[in-house]
Amino acid sequence: MAELAHVVLYVRDLKRSVAFYRDVVGLPLIGEIFDGRAAMFSSGKTHHELLLIEVGNAPGPLPGHRIGLYHIGFKVGESLDALRATKAHLERAGVAIEGMSDHTVSQSLYLRDPDGNELELFVDDPTFDWHKSKAWMEAPVKPLRL
Repeated sequence: MAELAHVVLYVRDLKRSVAFYRDVVGLPLIGEIFDGRAAMFSSGKTHHELLLIEVGNAPGPLPGHRIGLYHIGFKVGESLDALRATKAHLERAGVAIEGMSDHTVSQSLYLRDPDGNELELFVDDPTFDWHKSKAWMEAPVKPLRL
């Protein structure tokens, strides 16, 4: 069973949005990434429950040049075997997998729902303890091969 794990939003002004989610909503800020262009929040249940990515006033329809939802992440299991089973299920259902990434702390599949919203289906890497290390925040995203 999949469980909602995180939401990623594109925002115009990162400092303004961080202040809102931290000071008004009450989410704990755990760090900034992407050279200060993104901020992560977590209550401790998962490595991040909200990620804000600043895009400023960039015009245009290209990904990253809009405000609002980037993607929603669902945790689909506890191992790469669970992610492999999810991938096989998607393929049998005829769902196109748009990307596969190794984020150090987790491994992910990316796809779109029928209305074009991006979803990330992922498993955490059981060998990486995000409670003890934030090294994953600056680790480069690597291709994932299942």
